This record gives sequence, structure tokens and C-alpha cells, in this order.
Amino acid sequence: MTGTILISVYVFVLAMFVGFEVITKVPPTLHTPLMSGSNAISGISIVGALVIAGMGQGLMFDIIGMVAVIAATINVVGGFMVTDRMLQMFRRDTDTN
Repeated sequence: MTGTILISVYVFVLAMFVGFEVITKVPPTLHTPLMSGSNAISGISIVGALVIAGMGQGLMFDIIGMVAVIAATINVVGGFMVTDRMLQMFRRDTDTN
């Protein structure tokens, strides 16, 4: 049990470093389109959070699941707001008076 937790923490820390290095190499012009495309991944995390919240394994799972659902929902809504704002930059002005 302890070995599994230690390996999981090790993989998590390595993933954080790799993710940081990958994200810092993305140019600013590509950052918003790539992040808007990742909203589907955040949608999958909402489904996972709902599964954890609905397991009925105890109060701790319910609390963790609820916090996960709230955090993932904020992430998805914020991503779509950024995408909408980005797309507004490319709309033509229809009011030509």
C-alpha cells in the first residue's frame, strides 16, 4: 500500500514538471486556441467528479466529489468564456453607419 502511494506521488510530481515544461514552450499566439480545445478534457473530469460524488462511500467521498465537480465546472465555464472572447476578436463589425 505504501509503495503504491509513493509511486503515485512520484509519477504525479514528474507529470507536474513535464506539464510545466510543455506549457512554457507554447507561444502566446497558440495558448488560447489550445486551451479552448482542452475544454473537452475538462468535461471528462466533470464526469469523473460526478462518479466520485455519486459513489455513496461516505461523507469524505461526497465532499471531495462536490469540490471536484465545482472546480471542474468553473474550469469548463471559464474556458468557454475565454473561447467566446477570442472568437469575438475575429467577428466583423456589422454596424457600418
